[in-house]
Parts: sequence; C-alpha cells; structure tokens
Amino acid sequence: MIISKKVEFSASHICRSAELSDEENERVYGAASNPLGHGHNYIVEVAIEGAPEPVTGMILDLKHLKDILEARVLSVYDHRLLNREVEPFDRIVPTVENMAIDIWNRLAPHIDLTGRARLFSVRVHETNELFVEYRGE
Repeated sequence: MIISKKVEFSASHICRSAELSDEENERVYGAASNPLGHGHNYIVEVAIEGAPEPVTGMILDLKHLKDILEARVLSVYDHRLLNREVEPFDRIVPTVENMAIDIWNRLAPHIDLTGRARLFSVRVHETNELFVEYRGE
C-alpha cells in the first residue's frame, strides 16, 4: 500500500554550471541560466509504502510525516535562493532532478521508525507541465 502527502513551497534558483561557459549555459539552460535567477511555486509529493499497522490501521503516523516534511523540506527550501542558501546547491545545479534527489536524501532516514514503512518516491513539480519522480537507488 502507498500513501502520499503533498507540500508546497516557493523558491528561486539559477541554472548555471561552473563547468560550462556563459554561451554553453545559455544553450543548455536557456532563460533559466540568467544570473539573477527566477522562481517557482514547487509542489512536492512524497509517497510512503508499507503495510498498515494492525492496531492503528496506519502505515505511518501522518502527523509525524507532516513534521518531517516541515523540518526537512519546507524549513530548508521555502523562500530561498537555492544556489546560495541550500546545500548542496552551492556546488551542484539546482535542477528539478537534483532537487528530487536532495529531498529524498533529507527524508529517507526519518521515515521508517517502526520497520513498517519506507520512502517509495519523491515527486517534485516545478511547473504545471514539468515534474520529476525519484525512487532512490
């Protein structure tokens, strides 16, 4: 069984690689390479897989999940310029792909406290038309 929860935050980023020239950055990232940055209203969907606990009927206490998302995602990402305020994006390009991996890494160790649940996927929506889903390695 899989249960999912959504959260939303606003953040800005600059899609530029230090390993590319200005021309290459513009070719690869287009307008997103603007050194002034641009922002999105992101939606993150977290899916938890597991079997319901027989007594409570829950895979995971949803209050616990809400608290984890607040502490590990929203308080880190919301209203930030990712390149300057959120590690590892001071070293890697904050693409939606890299954000999904980073969010997975921030959440996975904190999901399963009972041995009944595990992080199944992290989906990050950058726009209405673009999202990435990551399922760990």
